[in-house]
Amino acid sequence: MKQRIARALLKMFGWRIEGSRPDIDRYVLIAAPHTSNWDFIWLMVMAMSLDMKVSWLGKHTLFKGPAGYFMRKLGGIPVVRDSRGGYVQRVAERFDDASELALVIPAEGTRGRVENWRSGFYHIARSADVPVVLSFLDFARHCGGIGPCIVLSGTPNVDMDKIRDFYSGITGKHPHRSGPIRLKEELQSGT
Repeated sequence: MKQRIARALLKMFGWRIEGSRPDIDRYVLIAAPHTSNWDFIWLMVMAMSLDMKVSWLGKHTLFKGPAGYFMRKLGGIPVVRDSRGGYVQRVAERFDDASELALVIPAEGTRGRVENWRSGFYHIARSADVPVVLSFLDFARHCGGIGPCIVLSGTPNVDMDKIRDFYSGITGKHPHRSGPIRLKEELQSGT
């Protein structure tokens, strides 16, 4: 039923889907570009239309009171952002406890322009020993969906070249908010 409603919504608003549900049970799902509040809504609708159950990380305060139940039903996982120590490892351990987990991470980390993607998605996937699946919303073409599955090599510039190739030409809702697709680790290694 959810799948039919989601597909009807996409059709009503002129969106189409490219790609298909990944054929694996555990992965980090990059959500990019992330330039608008609408990105989350359309990602969730597209995931429902592909019969994908996705989880996402949210600030723990979103999960208080009655809204918390709703956020968890939508796949939300509360995290304390102020607590830096061991954050990547704690999130990666969620994969150990789950037979199925598609964890959505907006790699830019914010809707505003940034000069580097946050590397959390990369380190979580490496620590959990799961691949990264690329998802997208292209507002210029009014389509979104699922791209390739990438098993990370541990060499950031090599892995990010594959990710850059995929996202080249994909336009967010507010293109001026999109920055370069790179990790700080790439700059530190001199690439």
